[in-house]
Amino acid sequence: MKSCRYGKKMKMLPLINLGNLRVTRLILGGNPFSGFSHQTPAKDREMLDYYKVERIKETFRRAEASGINTVILRVDAFILRLLREYKNEGGNLQWIAQVATDAAEGWEAGFEQAVASGAKACYLHGAELDNLYQEKNAGKLVKIVNSVNSLGVPIGLAGHDPQGHIWAQELDIPIAFHVVCFYNCGSIHAGKGERFKPEDPPAAVDVIRRIRKPCIGYKIMGAGRTEARKAFQFAFANIKPADCVNVGMYRGDNDKMVEENAAMVRDILANLSVTKKAEEKGPA
Repeated sequence: MKSCRYGKKMKMLPLINLGNLRVTRLILGGNPFSGFSHQTPAKDREMLDYYKVERIKETFRRAEASGINTVILRVDAFILRLLREYKNEGGNLQWIAQVATDAAEGWEAGFEQAVASGAKACYLHGAELDNLYQEKNAGKLVKIVNSVNSLGVPIGLAGHDPQGHIWAQELDIPIAFHVVCFYNCGSIHAGKGERFKPEDPPAAVDVIRRIRKPCIGYKIMGAGRTEARKAFQFAFANIKPADCVNVGMYRGDNDKMVEENAAMVRDILANLSVTKKAEEKGPA
């Protein structure tokens, strides 16, 4: 492997398909860059102080060097300027955009702005699907999906309540992937506090295995409440081979977090592959 300023450049992590987009099974998440710790307001401020523009771009480059090829980020003026600088400096991470429907410009403008700014795929924010599911508002969901499909990039749906994904699947709408939260923590966006219950991840992976399309699992560590290796092992042992995970990485807690997470995923996937081959071969 070629060397780079962050050490030896690693081989790309294993890939899956989201529609026609090839993404690594570990995606770099964006919440820490925007100060969303889902822990405490003090931690939010700490993340914002730590993640200056140069440090975020450095984190992107470290992800590239570690074999990650995709980052998930929200759509706002700061992120769009950040990505422009990063791309102009030769950055290669591809961007999947998380879009909310409550933006002042409206959801149509949010998706259009993301694609015009280089997003290779988009998905509807989890709180939006939660609300549409509670309202059983299939009409609005179909309208959003059809509109975004006309932009020519894969569209997905995020959600905190796993049953919302089953509801959307039964509607048989033309989406490319689902983004499934390991914790049913939609209470965060409803102003009812953080909710991370240990019984949630098993329910989430049960739904992921029932979803026919590829899935991105997120908040697999409960926003830092579960040890990384334990969370990765549980996720990859239980999601489908065509699925991946999205993980925010706050280097203020551990400067080598990106490299260590990528190495853990590489090791866990290799061990799972060996185990699967042994099971398929059967007893000696």
